[in-house]
Amino acid sequence: MPEALTSDPTRGRRWQSLAGWLLIAAVLVLLDQATKAWVLHSMAYAQRIPVLPVFDLTLLFNTGAAFSFLADGGGAQRWLFTGIAAIAAVLILRWLYTHTGQRLLCAALAGILGGALGNALDRLMHGHVVDFLLFYWRDWYFPAFNLADIAITCGAGLLILDEILRSRRAHRS
Repeated sequence: MPEALTSDPTRGRRWQSLAGWLLIAAVLVLLDQATKAWVLHSMAYAQRIPVLPVFDLTLLFNTGAAFSFLADGGGAQRWLFTGIAAIAAVLILRWLYTHTGQRLLCAALAGILGGALGNALDRLMHGHVVDFLLFYWRDWYFPAFNLADIAITCGAGLLILDEILRSRRAHRS
């Protein structure tokens, strides 16, 4: 092994920790894709299956981003959002590698990475994102979403929490 790789004992631990965070992201991608495959094979488009008085399973396709942003973009948005996800993935990988010891931050980044890759896979395979979780109250409907969206949202929440906690620690010092 080259001396440069063996001279830094923290480098091996950093790669090992990074592998753990990447495993979490991969599990999120697999769960997301498995649930989407189940819905695609079990339901017709726009079919609704009531689960709770405020929640249905439904099969919907989103060619846009969150809340169908740019959904009517004529198809170019597929590549735009896939490219954004690819760039975000590279940046998140770098961030994960340089901050492997910060557990809350890395958990947030792993969630965002897993979710972004899950939805990017949909765009590459189908040309749209598969959504199937629909919450509503009477005549009000929250836009349908999927497990990748949950991972991204939870990751973003953890990222905000990490920053708040970091700011409080810095303020106390």
